[in-house]
Amino acid sequence: MSYISNSSNIRRSMLEEIGFGDFEDLIKTIPASLRLKRGLNLPDFLSEVELVEEIRRLSDKNKNIASNFAGGGAYDHFSPAAIDHVLLRSEFYTAYTPYQAEVSQGTLQAIYEFQTFVSRLTGLPATNASMYDGASALAEAVSLAVSRTGCKEVLISRSVNPFYLETVKTYHSGRKIRTRLLNVFDGSTDFEDLKTKLSKKTAAVVIQSPNFFGLLEKVGEISSLIKEKGALFIMVYDPISLGIFSSPGECGADIAVAEGQCLGIPLNFGGPYLGLFSAKQEFIRNIPGRLSGRTRDGNGRIGYVLTLQTREQHIRRERATSNICTNQALCALAATVYLSLLGKSGLEKIGRLCLSKAHYAASKISELPGYKLKYSGPFFKEFVVETPVSPHRIITKLAGRGIIPGVDVGKFVAGLKGCLMIAVTEKRSKRHIDDLVFELSKFA
Repeated sequence: MSYISNSSNIRRSMLEEIGFGDFEDLIKTIPASLRLKRGLNLPDFLSEVELVEEIRRLSDKNKNIASNFAGGGAYDHFSPAAIDHVLLRSEFYTAYTPYQAEVSQGTLQAIYEFQTFVSRLTGLPATNASMYDGASALAEAVSLAVSRTGCKEVLISRSVNPFYLETVKTYHSGRKIRTRLLNVFDGSTDFEDLKTKLSKKTAAVVIQSPNFFGLLEKVGEISSLIKEKGALFIMVYDPISLGIFSSPGECGADIAVAEGQCLGIPLNFGGPYLGLFSAKQEFIRNIPGRLSGRTRDGNGRIGYVLTLQTREQHIRRERATSNICTNQALCALAATVYLSLLGKSGLEKIGRLCLSKAHYAASKISELPGYKLKYSGPFFKEFVVETPVSPHRIITKLAGRGIIPGVDVGKFVAGLKGCLMIAVTEKRSKRHIDDLVFELSKFA
């Protein structure tokens, strides 16, 4: 009771200090119709000891997963221990934003190195200092295309991650931007449908490769068609796949975006993640967010600064490209350390491991009675299979045995009821795959 009494006294003193008699007086400008008319139903406060015990009780409910074959945009890739060693250094872990260049040289240099790595990866010269995640990066790419071309129509393939698509729609719901969906045929973008819908009114076409179903799109042919109509080509890519496949720049992309979680960032129950955003040099003044640049001071010493700042905090609102006001610097640093440790040959090796293991898994599963690959096209590390029983039943049953067998893709995409999407990364050994195949065989 003394704790509650002291809290009330403190709150009363704070209100008096700013000139209010009570809390109702403080919020009187908020209409009654907008106020919550019920209690918050909060639990009783706990002491530190009790709180730790409660958190441990909740954590004990987590299942011990031996192998994870789930994907759909977030993947269980290996994260070297050296990444955490660097991230947990206090100068990185506690730094929020490098407003003062003279005292933020380490952070600014780390951001600059990140931009350099991603530009080399994508084959596009202009990369920003990261975004929240792949979905917000795509939404910002659409904004850039619309403002750059003056057109209000964007074509997006149905093979793009459905969560990205919903984010794009939400982002632009008040901007009168028309989003048209391109049909898919056998899991990939329908080329004939693209031909029909593409016009001079189209600001950009969005293609994901490998797409949401894991399939590789014919981005070279698609890019050529887009260029004929004068639209921009926005490509959503998988960073790991670029170890063995052509970069977005080589494929003719004007803008390339991706989710960077696979670059050394753990799954973390869904975040925080990392949005990658790269573009051609001609769009550098239209890129949202931040860019870190390298320069020299009056004495010729190398220094790093935020440059070409296009957000509304720095320039007039009507000239700003975006109101995005931060970047995932710690996650970007993790990706930088990851790429520096792997190098070009390491990324290629991981890409080939994912490719070969995924195809091994697909061949073994498709041999099981009642299981069939949904699509016939080439894929990278993810594939969709038709299952003899409900995917939900398979997932629930195998979770109790320490295996996440994949994603019930029918929950997110119409027409795929009864389909399981399986992702195979370099962390999955032959034993893991064979165990999955054996468990799946019990449902055949």
